[in-house]
Amino acid sequence: MSYAADVKKELTTLDVHKEHAKAELAALIRMNGAVSLYNQKFILNVQTENAAIARRMYKLLKDHYDVESELLVRKKMKLKKNNIYIVRVKVGTQHILSDLNIIDGLFFHSHVSKEIKENEQKMRSYLRGAFLAGGSVNNPEKSSYHLEIYSNYEDHNQDICDMMNYFGLNARVIERRNGYIAYIKEAEKIADFLILIGAQNSMFKFEDVRIIRDMRNSVNRIVNCENANLSKVITASSKQIEAIEFIENTIGLDELPPKLREVAQLRVSYPEASLVEIGEMLPSGSVSKSGINHRLRKIIAFSNQLKERV
Repeated sequence: MSYAADVKKELTTLDVHKEHAKAELAALIRMNGAVSLYNQKFILNVQTENAAIARRMYKLLKDHYDVESELLVRKKMKLKKNNIYIVRVKVGTQHILSDLNIIDGLFFHSHVSKEIKENEQKMRSYLRGAFLAGGSVNNPEKSSYHLEIYSNYEDHNQDICDMMNYFGLNARVIERRNGYIAYIKEAEKIADFLILIGAQNSMFKFEDVRIIRDMRNSVNRIVNCENANLSKVITASSKQIEAIEFIENTIGLDELPPKLREVAQLRVSYPEASLVEIGEMLPSGSVSKSGINHRLRKIIAFSNQLKERV
């Protein structure tokens, strides 16, 4: 089971206040529902590939409305032949959709109702329903941090994004070929969203993985930085030793001023030493890193001048 499926499974087990659960039901029906006309009656079909979500929709409908509903199972015929679960309502469809502010008469509302957007708890429940209906979140162990909620309608998607940002989640909107997506990329904000919709256990797992990943990345950065510095030291040291050896083989190190000669001798004796370490080893007294670097540059310049004469 994927991490996103684990999150949704946890959400379907939550006990929620009846009025708040109604907001969750509104999101599920708005996003996964379809209305058809049969024998001059409106039929509501709410479809999902997740059995736990189907059972939750069926229960929420039973809890809130005195209507006959069915839970059907169909086999998907194309691509992956997964089961499709359909919650069907044959009588009372218009009453349900009107009560949930999805329709007004025969007109469809593309926006989330003010009743929900002006109540924090109902917004939380609506976002939970929206995530159950069209949400996904990457497995933090295997990929980059990403959580999204898909919606067919631009107005509705913007409402979802606005509700996320009401809680400071820094959500953004992007248009896809077949709809719109409200998404979050920051790990901390994804964890906040999971808490917001009630997925506490999933949030703990997410945070555990994130802490381990961040620690591993920090260690890798430190190691890479140290390797880069070591490589830089070795490259510089090789250039310095090459210049010193040229001077020694041509005219001898005794021709160098005393301060340059002692640095040259230490560099050849300790090729892997840092400039700070060489400065501390000088018999005449310690010299700063910049001082040692200045002397080595003089040695290289002397070597270049000598090469031109030779």
